Amino acid sequence: MPKVVDHDERRADIVRAAWAVICRHGIEGATVRRVAEQAGVSMGGLRHYFDTQEGLLRFAALAVGGNISARVEARLRSDDAPADRARMVLEAMLPLDEERRVEATVWLAFMVRFRVDDTLRELRSTAWTGTRHICRVVVGLSRNVAAPEVIGDELPDADLEQWARHLHVVMDGLTLQAVSFPDRLSSEELRATVREQLGLVASTAHS
Repeated sequence: MPKVVDHDERRADIVRAAWAVICRHGIEGATVRRVAEQAGVSMGGLRHYFDTQEGLLRFAALAVGGNISARVEARLRSDDAPADRARMVLEAMLPLDEERRVEATVWLAFMVRFRVDDTLRELRSTAWTGTRHICRVVVGLSRNVAAPEVIGDELPDADLEQWARHLHVVMDGLTLQAVSFPDRLSSEELRATVREQLGLVASTAHS
């Protein structure tokens, strides 16, 4: 009998191979040939799933965002207290282990590519808007305020919106430093910084 191929699993394997190549060689070095070699498939086999390098790279970027979104949504659906959910949501976005460091490294590489590749402009905008929305949700959980239901809408007052902007910048900075200097910023320090920042957000409600 012919071997049954799980196409979703094969795509996931190819994407992980693309991530590995991007981490070693950057976006420009992520050629179809290199990714095929990393994935252990033929060029023809890879092109069965992605017929161009641009399509492969776009899918690889979307996969990073999809993984982060899935982690965030799982934390938001938990039955934990709002403050705990806020913390877990932010932690879900950070490179706290090797797999997430790979994701973050790939995403930062794409951030550079976004500036010069108009075909990825929409993805860049969607990612920024999505991250800001998550930060608004976290502020809402921390301050017992309903966050906007529509992505792109702001929080109900300027003070809360300022905290969302603050958290967004902090999260981007933590991700960049964790990827660039993994020996200087441990997972424990990342978690401690998240707790510290959320403490500041919550404490302003009583000041």
